[in-house]
Amino acid sequence: MNAESTFQHHRPRLLALAYRMLGSRADAEDVLQDAWLRWAGTDTSDVRDAEAWLVTTTTRLSLDRLRAAKRDRQHYVGPWLPEPLEVELAPDPGADPAQRHALADEVSFAFLTLLEQLSPDERAAFLLKEAFDHDYRQIGALLGHSEANCRQLVRRARVRLQSGAPRFSAPPELHRQLLQRFMEAAQRGDSEAIQALLHANAIALSDGGGVVTAAIRPLHGAERIGRLYWAIARRGAALPSQLGYVNGEPAILRFDGGKLASFTTIEVVDGRIAAMYSVLNPEKLPLLVTTERAAASLN
Repeated sequence: MNAESTFQHHRPRLLALAYRMLGSRADAEDVLQDAWLRWAGTDTSDVRDAEAWLVTTTTRLSLDRLRAAKRDRQHYVGPWLPEPLEVELAPDPGADPAQRHALADEVSFAFLTLLEQLSPDERAAFLLKEAFDHDYRQIGALLGHSEANCRQLVRRARVRLQSGAPRFSAPPELHRQLLQRFMEAAQRGDSEAIQALLHANAIALSDGGGVVTAAIRPLHGAERIGRLYWAIARRGAALPSQLGYVNGEPAILRFDGGKLASFTTIEVVDGRIAAMYSVLNPEKLPLLVTTERAAASLN
């Protein structure tokens, strides 16, 4: 294969890595563009393992961008949430539901938000080990750490992620039913019905990025969340909504004049909603897709 064909062959894997590293499709695409420019300017006849070269370059470019992003996000207005890979009105009818559920686990907003707790090196080491099955020698060579240090990075990452992850994930059908009931209660502004669907200590995060109105602090507690949606409905500000999919998981999609205005995904624990993630920042809202699957970008 020539240089371009080789790069395109590995592109889905590189995009998967960059997106998980950065939580932003736009940033991941920028990293891949930089990786392509470096690859195109390299004498590939001297490269023994093209995939290893491209993964190394993509990881290092992602690390540089993530370190800069960490500094920038300190000044972000309100909670920072990931930018979705893809938003769909409906899944591909030919797609395997089990594959879609697996995809949702890998790039769900809950998981990507947890990854934000890690340092850039912890995030890279964890993803290379867990998602891409690199050994510690490979990770050490890539990150410039000893194998022992890489083991520590991965161990710390696992501990931090496990402490924030729910003990049990909800079956897909229950997840979707809870989301449907929440959407209907929110449209009515039925605070009591909303509270009944939530854990008492549920948390709601809203990312408006200072561009549109959104809560600038996490909202804690079922009662406060219920009152918020009651107030929105009372003002007549509840937008038309329907269920769709974000990164393969069910989501509430809200529309303003036919254009996607926001979406909400949830985390379910013990049959109730424990966390809500709402993205309202228009800079993070992509055009809807109905036939392409996010899985095609990550396989």
